[in-house]
Amino acid sequence: MTLSVRIIPCLDVTDGRVVKGINFTNLVDAGDPVEMASLYNTEGADELTFLDISASVAGRETTLDVVRKTAEQVFIPLTVGGGIRTVDDVDRLLRAGADKVSINTAALARPELIAEIADRFGSQVLVLSVDARRANTDSGFEVTTHGGRKSAGVDALAWVEKASELGVGEILLNSMDADGTRAGYDLGMIKAVRAISRVPLIASGGAGSQEDFAAALDAGADALLAASIFHFGIHRIGDIKGYLDRSGYPVRITGRA
Repeated sequence: MTLSVRIIPCLDVTDGRVVKGINFTNLVDAGDPVEMASLYNTEGADELTFLDISASVAGRETTLDVVRKTAEQVFIPLTVGGGIRTVDDVDRLLRAGADKVSINTAALARPELIAEIADRFGSQVLVLSVDARRANTDSGFEVTTHGGRKSAGVDALAWVEKASELGVGEILLNSMDADGTRAGYDLGMIKAVRAISRVPLIASGGAGSQEDFAAALDAGADALLAASIFHFGIHRIGDIKGYLDRSGYPVRITGRA
């Protein structure tokens, strides 16, 4: 049985509001996260991803509050990331209504956290967010932190291989070069990661046209994450799914048996 392609809107949340920019700079307000999540649920999103991009303690609490409110509004899997450093952080988010968690910085600092979370909750709840950009490394890609502004000093493909062995359930591959540009997903990066890992791969960064989604799937992505094109009404989720359906890709169409 072929699994349906998942279309996943991403809500970057800071101080309780959804924001979006280009290459993680020049952020503009995009709306209320709970209202937007409810809308995307109605429009046929397969999952939702919340990334708390504010590092303050207040931001952490805001995320827990938003998770609770959103979980009451939506009936699709909810992934939450940002500020997760311990197994107990994961436990709190799951109890607040998250279905999966996304980790990044803490896993780079202490890779064994991946195994600890997977052992306690199962790999299916754990998404590794890899913020990668092109660089002079062995693979040609490096991992970044701080919204793509700082190099982590780690080769992206080597990190994906290690994390896959430690037990992550999915890889969220964010192209920092393509983020917010609407110029298309980084197909070379997707192909490179797919070649070395069988873990389900979510492509992120650069979606602009309907054709971009199909190209990312052809490059090896299992799911497609996008933000600005949905937030600002450039494309609707139903339009993307309709295009993929007509093009022969397996998608879940709301209301279709």
